[in-house]
Amino acid sequence: MALIEFEHVFKRYQGSKAAAVDDLNLHIEAGEFLTLLGPSGSGKTTTLMLLAGFEAPSAGTIRLDGKSIESLPPHHRNMGVVFQSYSLFPHMTVAQNVAFPLSVRKVAPGIISQKVTAALEKVHLENFTHRKPSQLSGGQQQRVALARALVFEPRLVLMDEPLSALDKKLREEMQLEIRRLHRELGVTMVFVTHDQSEAMTLSDRVAVFNHGRIEQLASPQTLYDAPANPFVANFLGDNNMIHGTLESGAVADGGAATTWLRTAGGPRLQARLCATKPTGGKDAVRLCVRPEFLQVAVPEEADHLPNRIDIELTDVIHQGDHWRLVARLQGVDAAGSNQAQQWFAKLSPAALPAGLVVGQSLCLGFRAEDAWIF
Repeated sequence: MALIEFEHVFKRYQGSKAAAVDDLNLHIEAGEFLTLLGPSGSGKTTTLMLLAGFEAPSAGTIRLDGKSIESLPPHHRNMGVVFQSYSLFPHMTVAQNVAFPLSVRKVAPGIISQKVTAALEKVHLENFTHRKPSQLSGGQQQRVALARALVFEPRLVLMDEPLSALDKKLREEMQLEIRRLHRELGVTMVFVTHDQSEAMTLSDRVAVFNHGRIEQLASPQTLYDAPANPFVANFLGDNNMIHGTLESGAVADGGAATTWLRTAGGPRLQARLCATKPTGGKDAVRLCVRPEFLQVAVPEEADHLPNRIDIELTDVIHQGDHWRLVARLQGVDAAGSNQAQQWFAKLSPAALPAGLVVGQSLCLGFRAEDAWIF
C-alpha cells in the first residue's frame, strides 16, 4: 500500500470554469522524493495544498496509510511544510523558530532543546541559534525553515517552490543539501517546482502537470529519454519540433519501432514511433529531437548525415561547456507553426565546425533512435 493515495480528486474554485485539479489519481510511496513539476496554473501547488490540508477537495479521496484525511486539519496530519516565503517569525531567534512546532505540541522543554539542536546540526546551523531571521542570508533562512519542518519528525515533508527566491549558486547548493537530507533521513518528500533542473536533480519520480492533470509520471531519466507526448518533450529539457504526415507504417529497426515522416515541402525523416501504431499516410504528426543529438556539417561534407535537414545559421552562442547554434530550417513549409521553423543544436567545442558565419548554409542530421514521432 502506498503511503499517500489520491483517488479521483477534483478541486474547482468558485467562479472558475476549469478545475484546478482534474480527476487526479496519484500514489506516493514511503521514503520517495516526488516532484510535482509544471507551468504556472497547472495544478501542482493546489495538489500540495490539498495534501497539506490547507485546501479541501471538491470531490475524491485522499488517503494516508489507507485512511481518508480530507476532513483532518493540517496540524493533525503529521506533515512538515516549507513555504516559498520561508514564513519565519521575525521576532524569534533561529532556535525559537525551529522549536515552535514542538512548543504547540506541548513537548517537554528538555526534549525540545535536544530536538532543536539535532535539527540545526542536520542543516549545519548549530552556531546560529541566537540570531534573528533578519541576520541571516536567504540560504540560511531556507535552512531554518527546513529544520523547522523536520524537527518534529514528520511522516512527510512538503515543499512549495522553496528555492525560487535564491540566486543560482545558492539554489544549486540547497538542492544538494535537500538531496543529502532525504538520503540520510529517509523521510518522504513532495516538492513543487516549475524548474526542470531542480526536478531532475532531486527526484526519484517526477509528475509533470498540465491543466490540472498529470501528463506523465516517471523517473527523471525516463521523462527525458522517453517522453509520453510533445508537452512533456517540450517542457522537460530543450526540444526541436517539426510537423509532417506519416509516410508509412511502423517498421522494426534494431528492435525499436520507427516510421517515416514527410515534411511539407521538405525532407523525409525517420524516427522512433511513440504511442499508437499508425495505419496509413494521412496522420498528422510531430517529430521531436533534443538539441544535443544533432550533428552539424557543411553541405559538401553532409552525405554521411542521417535524416539530413538543410538550415541557415542565424546565431552562434558560447555557453561555457558547449556552443548553442540557432538555425532556420530551409525548404520546409511550417504549416502555420513558427516553432517548427527555428531549431537549436548543442555542440561540444570539439564538435563545432571551424569558421562558422551567421547566414551560412549548413546541414543538420540525427539518428532515427534519437528522435520521436508523436
